[in-house]
Amino acid sequence: MMRLRKILTHFFILMALTTNISFIVSPNPYELVLTISMNLFATILKMGEGKILSNELMASSLVADLHLIPAGFIYFLGDKEEAIGLAMGALAANIISIILGIIETVLATFVEEE
Repeated sequence: MMRLRKILTHFFILMALTTNISFIVSPNPYELVLTISMNLFATILKMGEGKILSNELMASSLVADLHLIPAGFIYFLGDKEEAIGLAMGALAANIISIILGIIETVLATFVEEE
């Protein structure tokens, strides 16, 4: 069961990153809604994790959410460029989240081997 949760968490983290890139490349409302949804799912799955870098992972996810949710409002108010700018900030947080996830997996592997 724990393995399935880890797979789902990493899946949504990666989906958050890729949909974020997709929105930046082709900014349309469907991409933005999908990006926000994927980030929120990733954040929910990160809650309650007792891993080595869980605080850092949660912080990076919250940063992405706090960029994308306002980007959604701003986009629908008519300012695409500002929404894309906020999405770029979320992209940076998502990249950091992926890097932290890789580091955590490597560290967990070393702990299991000992």
